[in-house]
Amino acid sequence: MEPLSARGLPRLSWIDTLYSNFNYNTDGYEGDGTEDGKSQDGSETLPYIDESPTMSPQLCAPQGPDGEAVSPTPPEGLPPGVRVCKGLEMKKLVLSGFLASEEIYINQLEALLLPMRPLKATATTSQPVLTIQQVETIFYKIQDIFEIHKEFYDALLPNIQQWDEKVTVGHLFQKLASQLGVYKAFVDNYKVALETAEKCSQVKVSPLLSPTALLYKPIDRVTRSTLVLHDLLKHTPKDHPDFPLLQDALRISQNFLSSINEEIDPRRTAVTTPKGEARQLVKDGFLVEVSESSRKVRHVFLFTDLLLCAKMKKTAVGRHQQYECKWYIPLADLTFQTLDESDTSHSIQVLPEHEIEEMKIKISVLKSEIQKEKKAPKGQSRVERLRKKMNEQESWLLLHSPTIPFRIHNKHGKSYLFLLSSDYERSEWRESIQKLQKKDLQACVLSSVELQVLTSSCFKLRTVHNIPVTSNKDDEETPGLYGFLHVIVHSAKGFKESANLYCTLEVDSYGYFVSKAKTRVFRDTTEPQWNEEFEIELEGSQYLRILCYEKCYDKSMLNKDDNEIVDKIMGKGQVQLDPQTVQSKNWHMDVIEMNGIKVEFSMKFTSRDLSLKRTPSKKQSGVFGVKINVVTKRERSKVPYIVRQCIEEVEKRGIDEVGIYRISGVATDIQALKTAFDTNTKDILMMLSDMDINAIAGTLKLYFRELPEPLLTDQMRASELKISLSDPAAKENCMMHLLRSLPDPNLMTFLTLLEHLKRVAEKEPINKMSLHNLATVFGPTLLRPSESETTKGQHITSASDIWSHDVMAQVQVLLYYLQHPPISFAELKRNTLYFSTDV
Repeated sequence: MEPLSARGLPRLSWIDTLYSNFNYNTDGYEGDGTEDGKSQDGSETLPYIDESPTMSPQLCAPQGPDGEAVSPTPPEGLPPGVRVCKGLEMKKLVLSGFLASEEIYINQLEALLLPMRPLKATATTSQPVLTIQQVETIFYKIQDIFEIHKEFYDALLPNIQQWDEKVTVGHLFQKLASQLGVYKAFVDNYKVALETAEKCSQVKVSPLLSPTALLYKPIDRVTRSTLVLHDLLKHTPKDHPDFPLLQDALRISQNFLSSINEEIDPRRTAVTTPKGEARQLVKDGFLVEVSESSRKVRHVFLFTDLLLCAKMKKTAVGRHQQYECKWYIPLADLTFQTLDESDTSHSIQVLPEHEIEEMKIKISVLKSEIQKEKKAPKGQSRVERLRKKMNEQESWLLLHSPTIPFRIHNKHGKSYLFLLSSDYERSEWRESIQKLQKKDLQACVLSSVELQVLTSSCFKLRTVHNIPVTSNKDDEETPGLYGFLHVIVHSAKGFKESANLYCTLEVDSYGYFVSKAKTRVFRDTTEPQWNEEFEIELEGSQYLRILCYEKCYDKSMLNKDDNEIVDKIMGKGQVQLDPQTVQSKNWHMDVIEMNGIKVEFSMKFTSRDLSLKRTPSKKQSGVFGVKINVVTKRERSKVPYIVRQCIEEVEKRGIDEVGIYRISGVATDIQALKTAFDTNTKDILMMLSDMDINAIAGTLKLYFRELPEPLLTDQMRASELKISLSDPAAKENCMMHLLRSLPDPNLMTFLTLLEHLKRVAEKEPINKMSLHNLATVFGPTLLRPSESETTKGQHITSASDIWSHDVMAQVQVLLYYLQHPPISFAELKRNTLYFSTDV
């Protein structure tokens, strides 16, 4: 099979002339750019990329009788050892061929770059051929791509020259795949490069070359690299160190190609209107619509001229699924105006957060049970029942979790309300619609037949096939990361005007994205320097999103809807949380480019099994990681000074703070407070009064989390988690007995914290923190076992299992004490000295 050509791409006369001016020849390459690539609307577009492994170029592989490349497969019937050796020889052949093609590719990139330097040089003269901006647009990212492949080639060459069975190359391909973001930027800029080139098309066309094909080479190369990965895996033993790395590189490459194809292939996403015009599908996805005061899952389709809202029809088993149109709005009639204050037809009903958290825990328990049943003999039938139950619970969660309103209206006064979980997602829908509305759109009215035809076509056109729940994923798909992601948001640049700027961080879990952290507002600047660190809990997360906002201080612009964000989004972007990258012990620095803005950040990941451990401090002079009785004895008190001061500060100015104890504080601030308490800094009270209240709340949680033994001791924890008494009186007696068995410092600290949390919960209408929310936050912190207890041969084998089985019990124990405070509590406190001597 012939290597992929650039067939379908428009000829670029500007770059032909650039090459003829510098008389550069690329021997051995013949481009094919004779056909114009036009989409149905006449615009120039990239060709569809074939992702099939049958397209592998096999540059150095043997050829069949018809001239087709033949994959070098070892003959059947050989002994296993011989087959492994033969397979590794075939792997070397594939690598050698790929290396040879890599050298050609690097030469082609050099050919593309050759005219760039002189053009830049002339750009500063009195008679420039092109401006600096035009040169940078036309040659965007080519230099970066060249450097990536030159580094890859230089690293791969010595491995092939010194080939043996111990040589590993998987890490090189994995690194190459991890840099595909550069190619994405190249593709995103491609159309702009063409438009820029057209403005410079007065120069003559060179008949010597077809550099159009050379310009397409970066995309062609990703396709070839992906196909070669198929062949390398075919000839790599599964127990070879390269195998998992090559698998990961292939996964990343295939995902990249799929995303590019969705963006650049209008043939797969277009229908023809009765007038013969192309109606192209631009975007689709599942959204929650508020209809008749109830939530409904809808599949929303954005076409080039209208927005269509549909639901899946119920069909008999074996029948083809079909959509039913609920409504549509021509984009020419669509607006985003806010609702009139008197319009109360769309009231948003929000469930208590503890119900959402309870459902998450139930889903986690089900996931754990499914994994166990998979290993059990004859467990498949039970697995299917559990999957069905988990699908129902995850669907419930996706339906009830979103709270961010996305309102659209038509010119006839009809309004529709969707609820989204992410401001990122809302911004994407709004921007996609507004981009289409910039064109000269005419209002369209569909007949019933036309509407039926369009709705029927949605089933084939859709790009999102299932709601994003775990039960719809293949078993081979990555389960995501569980644990804590540490993120430092360093700085941003690229703003044209000074503004008040901040960033928010979102991660995905349970099929949707949630906002997890927010930087301070950096005022009146074009280059904010935040340098703030956050600790974000991950629950099966695969992506991190960063949104950059301009803060609005004009109160007249505020919307009365609590969930409506009125601050302007300046840019947004996301990165995949690659386990191989983020699980390194070292910080990984990265940059997200968004609308000309660059946000620099660093991240590292701590898995849940490590984050669950309680490790005693080696220095006993501080308070963190030191037993509570040691601290109280040193301070001559029954409640540690750090606990009393943090509680006092939260009750003084944080008890009305929305999400207090749930929202993460800045990690660097928390670390500063930790150091101050550990060293008994004299200025600690001044620091507390100046510090962000979420950092103080985070410091208190960190103190309890780092105790070498839980506040409710290991002995008590073991007893509490076994409690299953149904008689309320018996259970109350048992719980009181367990409390009385605590050492005095633990008991008094727990009672002090308990009363504080009850005072926080009394402000729930303002701070949104119910008793259940607080129990969810503090339960695992106060009851998570010490290191010695977690290693006593538990039947639970993974960190995810530990979390699933224990957290629900830990939350329920603390919730019981919060909801059922016996009179004896007051008696206990009267009979026990709060503290002997203040510090």
